[in-house]
Amino acid sequence: MTDRKNRPDMDPQNLPEPPPGAKNGKMKAAARASQTAMDTPLDLTMGSGGETQQRDGTGVMTTDHGVPISDNQNSLKAGPRGPALLEDFVLREKIFHFDHERIPERIVHARGSGAHGTFTVTRAIPELTRAALFQKEGNSCDTFTRFSTVAGSKGSKDTPRDVRGFATKFYTEEGNWDLVGNNFAPFFIQDGLKFPDLVHAVKPEADRMFPQAASAHDTFWDFVGLMPETMHTVMWLMSDRALPRSFRMMEGFGVHTFRLVNAQGDASFVKFHWKPRLGMQSLLWDEAVKISGADPDFNRRDLWEAIDRGDFPEYDLGIQVFDQDFAEAQFYDVLDATKLIPEEEVPIQIIGTLQLNRNPDNFFAETEQVAFLPQNVPPGIDFTDDPLLQGRLFSYLDTQKSRLGTANFFQIPINAPRCPFANMQRDGMMQTLIHKGRANYEPNSLDKAGEDQGPRPSEQGFQTIRRMDQSEDANQKLRVRAESFRDHFSHARLFYRSQTRVEQDHIVSAFTFELSKVDLPHVRLAVLAQLRNVDETMAARVAEGLALDLPPRATPASEPVDMPASDALSIMKNAPETLEGRKVGILMDDDSSASEVEALTAAIEDAGGVAVTIAPRRGMGDGQLDGTPSVTVDAIALILTEAAAHKLCQHKPALDFVSDAFAHCKAIGHSSGAQPLLDKVGVVPDAGVVALKALPAAAVRRYHDREAVIWAAHP
Repeated sequence: MTDRKNRPDMDPQNLPEPPPGAKNGKMKAAARASQTAMDTPLDLTMGSGGETQQRDGTGVMTTDHGVPISDNQNSLKAGPRGPALLEDFVLREKIFHFDHERIPERIVHARGSGAHGTFTVTRAIPELTRAALFQKEGNSCDTFTRFSTVAGSKGSKDTPRDVRGFATKFYTEEGNWDLVGNNFAPFFIQDGLKFPDLVHAVKPEADRMFPQAASAHDTFWDFVGLMPETMHTVMWLMSDRALPRSFRMMEGFGVHTFRLVNAQGDASFVKFHWKPRLGMQSLLWDEAVKISGADPDFNRRDLWEAIDRGDFPEYDLGIQVFDQDFAEAQFYDVLDATKLIPEEEVPIQIIGTLQLNRNPDNFFAETEQVAFLPQNVPPGIDFTDDPLLQGRLFSYLDTQKSRLGTANFFQIPINAPRCPFANMQRDGMMQTLIHKGRANYEPNSLDKAGEDQGPRPSEQGFQTIRRMDQSEDANQKLRVRAESFRDHFSHARLFYRSQTRVEQDHIVSAFTFELSKVDLPHVRLAVLAQLRNVDETMAARVAEGLALDLPPRATPASEPVDMPASDALSIMKNAPETLEGRKVGILMDDDSSASEVEALTAAIEDAGGVAVTIAPRRGMGDGQLDGTPSVTVDAIALILTEAAAHKLCQHKPALDFVSDAFAHCKAIGHSSGAQPLLDKVGVVPDAGVVALKALPAAAVRRYHDREAVIWAAHP
């Protein structure tokens, strides 16, 4: 980056004098800085798509977490024209942060006006799409349409020079279809990654919060001047289309190239168009300016009053349909949202009519809370790899959570489908549905127990169509699992067979315990059938522990492979024999030998361990017996007189202290006087039950050989 501090042309003494009128110091400084900025060439590089790559700035751009960003123009895609990747943390973080910048007003399209209506198919197109709505002429569905300005706030005016949103929610029998477009055919940018920058630039400037609902200011035009991809839409913005006379008299466009897919799986490219029955009409700029002062609600009022008096606005829905050959023959990319396809080259076919015939009953409940999602498409309509569309598919869903405060926003009446809907989504803020039963996951087999198993995917459901450009076959979008993922058991077998016998016993015990808590018999058998693919002996031992006969082995998708055992997978094979970091609990009483306690404590600490003295009464040691059971330490010592040991034989916490330590395979050091307590709980002498002096050496490990005796009844 250029060091501006050492440049001669940045020396204040060398700057030209400011123009007349710049009389105070601040004005002089501003004038000189402005002159310097104009004289300094911009450091711009054009990317392969003609996008602006600007490298000169005040520091390195990073993510919110400080990771440097190499490209702020393009999202990460699977190939130059491929779909955006979820891996792109720069895109996700940027869009995520942008979506949550304001609550609850929409960040864009905040000022809106809506109306209920009906859509009727005037021409069936089953040859193009399997969407149920378009299978028969005369099919119809309810709709809700929202018109809006883009840049202004919710309380701004209706008639600025601006893009207008034209979004329609079709309540079809196959779920909601949201056609979320504008009254401009192209859009300003080519990649969803740039949407936050575009909106930041056109919104009121950050330091002063004006101008409102206007593009005529520095930051917007600075952005335009550096982003040549905006120029097509800027031409529309400067035209009369940015000043519609009425929502009833403006066209609408789906903007993006989508796909139609028929029942045979054949796909076509499609662009959607709304044509107003009243034709188009615009205001003059002088009219728009004066209307904004006389009636800021001019378009909103016009729409309401027209519907109220029975002059229902109507729009024809048209489509431009073309194939891959046409797409490849164009000098531009049909997936570029800054482009359009001339109607003279691909005529618009009218397939239906929208009539707006009912005003909202409540503005907030309907117009303000309606949530449009470009991802809402019925089977038979699909997406393309348009990078702007790909960004919107993420952004709209995310922003509704921010605006409406809950993932259950789809249950708000204006957003709820008019057809039956069912899934495994549960709970969340403002949950209004009462789901019955246990089926909140899939797959499940609860029907075998007479319970409702819930909904399942259908082969007739939405399926993403393969790319139409077969030359990019390696990047096809497929909802499939790679065959290389078929082996589900080889590594499970490797893990089990790499454990010590004791660790394998623990695994068998764990399976037996878990499955003993399962009330559905067929579920226990299904798991046992799978376990046979891991290890037959293990499965048989678990079945014995459950008092069940082994079911037939489940057929694996791929036969397991016997892999060499890996000692690194075993805890016990790698456990160090050390006292470092371990605790030894020393149980003592009033009559315990202080010298023995001190000697053992010193020996434990010399070996790197921690000695914890424990007594029936709290003031005598570090811990009180009732509240410091042996499960809190790694080994125990009993420094007791015979009388004290007999007394503790009547104290349940003392009995548990010793019996648990023995059962948990911990080393036990003891004075000769502690023998009555050992005998009371059935401690059997072994390598881990030692005299006090031998305890530091014995406490470096556990003695799992005891398990064969203690848990002898277990398989």
